[in-house]
Amino acid sequence: MSEENKEQSVEHFLELIKRSRRGKFKVYIGMSAGVGKTYRMLLEAQALLRNGIDVKIGYIETHNRKETVAQLEGLPIIPRRKLFYKGKELEEMDLKAIISLRPEVVVVDELAHTNIEGSSNEKRWQDVMEILNAGINVISAVNIQHMESLNEEVQRITGATINERIPDKVLQLADEVVNIDLTADELIERLKEGKIYDEKKVPLALSNFFQWERILQLRELALREVAHQVERKIDIEVPKNIKLRPELFLACISTNDESAKVIIRKTARLASYYRSKWFMLYVQTSKESSDKINLASQRHLINNMKLATQLGAEVLKVKSDQIAKSIWETAEKHDITTICIGKPRFKFYQLIMKTAVFTQLLNKMSKTDIDLVILS
Repeated sequence: MSEENKEQSVEHFLELIKRSRRGKFKVYIGMSAGVGKTYRMLLEAQALLRNGIDVKIGYIETHNRKETVAQLEGLPIIPRRKLFYKGKELEEMDLKAIISLRPEVVVVDELAHTNIEGSSNEKRWQDVMEILNAGINVISAVNIQHMESLNEEVQRITGATINERIPDKVLQLADEVVNIDLTADELIERLKEGKIYDEKKVPLALSNFFQWERILQLRELALREVAHQVERKIDIEVPKNIKLRPELFLACISTNDESAKVIIRKTARLASYYRSKWFMLYVQTSKESSDKINLASQRHLINNMKLATQLGAEVLKVKSDQIAKSIWETAEKHDITTICIGKPRFKFYQLIMKTAVFTQLLNKMSKTDIDLVILS
């Protein structure tokens, strides 16, 4: 082994050691303020304390909500660090005290918070990374609108600029992401009952951020993000031989305009029923190259690709004269569970050639659990 390879091997082993020493990270995520993230964190802290776990409150923001304040009773709190900024005495989480005390679990609220100027880190999520690297387990919380990659989408939905954001990698480092979910009606009811903000602020909140249609869209973002994190975790941690495969459909079309539309629409319906992702594949043979195919067929093909995109497909195009092989390789590459093809319109002189494609596909599929659906 070369010196360079030895060095890389050592670095990899050190990284494995660091990961094993790192604290576990749990994040509660919600569509907005008031769904109950802080309350749930404190409920969990109370349960851990009853079970003899050394849990401490590193930073919590109750917003003077009665239900939340009540859950703080009996929980050991690490005093906040006091500092002066622009003539005012302010409080911040005491990072050094947390690392010095080394509790088994520390609760740290408002992950996206920006620390006061002069703190060791600019953002609280960076404080959390230090705590985790010190081997301390962390329970934290964040709202979906603080995700960096969703910033523009959230701004379109709410009309508000979100300045405090966390990189997506922070959630990706979490060992567990839990969505605290409420319906839009339940959240608005909580707001009207004064369980989120002071009653004087309720009318303004209802006319701005807490509009029903905005909440609904934020809820969708939160659910989608947690689903994505679960899928990513399964891909990384669950052995392939025991992994529950999600339904993934592959619609295979040709230049036959009529059958292509049927295949696309029916596959889209199947994907919608299973709430799954789907792909549309067109294998372009040498006989269908742009200089050989007629303009009408080209136009139909482009329109069908647009139709598939509108119905939610990821469109794939492969150049090959080996149709069955291309379909199969695409299915394997994208972990397809179901291949959808059209019922062939046999002409006598095409029968043998066409049958060969089916035979090759069926031979491959007999050794796997991929399904073949022939759509009429």
